[in-house]
Amino acid sequence: MKNENIAVVEAYLGSLEKRDLSLAPFAAEIYFEDPVAGKGTGAENFKAFLGGFLPAINGTHIHQHISEGDYVVTHWEADTVFGIIPMLEKFHIIDGKITEAIAYFDPRPIIGS
Repeated sequence: MKNENIAVVEAYLGSLEKRDLSLAPFAAEIYFEDPVAGKGTGAENFKAFLGGFLPAINGTHIHQHISEGDYVVTHWEADTVFGIIPMLEKFHIIDGKITEAIAYFDPRPIIGS
């Protein structure tokens, strides 16, 4: 049986693949952080950032989820116009909503360094 919090993370990753961020289960005051976006808060701000990358995403591939309590860490890949970008992302989930998303990845393929 799949952990409910893992299902929440998979709904978010599915929203990227479907290019429809309205399907992403973000809390209104989500905290997000990654090497390209930096740090921020708010679902609308996160969706605005992600929306700029949706055209570059061809698909996603999940390698593994690790779940403990209200946290899920997911090892996944984004298949993008920049190439395959491996990611490790930590999510905090409360009441079926992602309240925190912190992504770790090498941004060089995206920023051209």
